[in-house]
Amino acid sequence: MAHGRSGCGEPRAARRGVFVSERYARQTVLPEVGSDGQARIAAATVLVVGAGGLGSPVLQYLGGAGIGRLVIVDPDQVEESNLHRQPLYRMSDLGASKAQAAGAALRAANPAVAIATVPERLTPGNVAGLLAQTDLAVDATDSLAATYVLSDACQRAGKPLVSASVLGLAGYVGAFCGGAPSYRAVFPEMPQRAGSCSQLGVLGTAVGVIGTLQAQMVLSILLNLEPSVLGRLVCVDFRTLRIGGFSFANATEPAETPLSFIAIEDVTRADTVIDLRSAAEAPQSPIAAALRIGVDELADGACELPRDGRIVLCCRSGVRAWRAARALERRGHRHLALIAFG
Repeated sequence: MAHGRSGCGEPRAARRGVFVSERYARQTVLPEVGSDGQARIAAATVLVVGAGGLGSPVLQYLGGAGIGRLVIVDPDQVEESNLHRQPLYRMSDLGASKAQAAGAALRAANPAVAIATVPERLTPGNVAGLLAQTDLAVDATDSLAATYVLSDACQRAGKPLVSASVLGLAGYVGAFCGGAPSYRAVFPEMPQRAGSCSQLGVLGTAVGVIGTLQAQMVLSILLNLEPSVLGRLVCVDFRTLRIGGFSFANATEPAETPLSFIAIEDVTRADTVIDLRSAAEAPQSPIAAALRIGVDELADGACELPRDGRIVLCCRSGVRAWRAARALERRGHRHLALIAFG
């Protein structure tokens, strides 16, 4: 037997080295990447929250680029209505955990990338732990509450956040925190109402383009490309094919104490908890002691609430809780917290 020529040992490692080199050859030849840049990409751990319409292209292109480790967070299962805009999945994935199905697809495409799957919702209770093990976060969710929670955590940790949103035929992507202003600095207020893809619709190619731009921003940050994308926001109108954007590098953080989302586990007996959903919408609240009061009742002062202690406002998405909190602030309440049940 020839020395080490049995198909194992050093020759096999050498063949694997050639394979890896060939896989990334078209990007390492770029002067902006090179072997040093590829090494930075391979050393990075990226947290991707959401494995849906935005998360699919983000994960595919980051996995293809050779990110060292991807942490995928998504609580949902694959549904047939997802497939027109989420090419990461197949009919055989229907009913499976999105995080786990995404992980399997990425491992099959590039086994050199380490994948961690977390089939859970991002919450104020788990965000710090998830972020601690990563270098950069991607917000590919369809939840404004999750966006604020993730931005707050990234701002505290000093880590970049690439966040995006698409609805209908328009979308945006921006790079926040990590030395740039936070999401709150650009969007200090939630909208009065928030639509969803299931309600208002979305074009698959729109989320594909915006998700790909998210992946590009992540690589730009990891490669330290200049000018930096941190503090930049790009908007795309897919109806007119107009692309705009602006710099928010000089935006200031809100001066007042921000309305913050908390985990259900953070509620104490001393809190006054208000579930803003109707009994028809949610027959049973996850917090047994919660009062059932609507936003309008709070806004017009129809009910008297204690002035001492914290008031915790809850709803499904967080939007009504935000509106109710602002109404209570106008009535002099200051110790407020929010919960989005999801």
